Amino acid sequence: MSGTPPSPAPRPGAPGRTAAEIRRDIDVQQAQLASSVVELRGKVNELTDWRGQIEAHREQLIRGAAIAGFVVGGLVAFRALRRRR
Repeated sequence: MSGTPPSPAPRPGAPGRTAAEIRRDIDVQQAQLASSVVELRGKVNELTDWRGQIEAHREQLIRGAAIAGFVVGGLVAFRALRRRR
């Protein structure tokens, strides 16, 4: 027994990796990051496209505007009647 345990295989980021391994890992990370950025840009563009949102939800917007108009009109009429008394 020599008293020294066997050394484990090098981990990513651990000393003992070759320059080629480090470069390969950097390239893989850059490719993954680029892919994530492209995907995120697409989602942001989709969510912030207000014209697209209006087009997709046109019926709901019309209904909401009609209901809001009835509510505001009713409140105005109610206040006008209350002031006459």
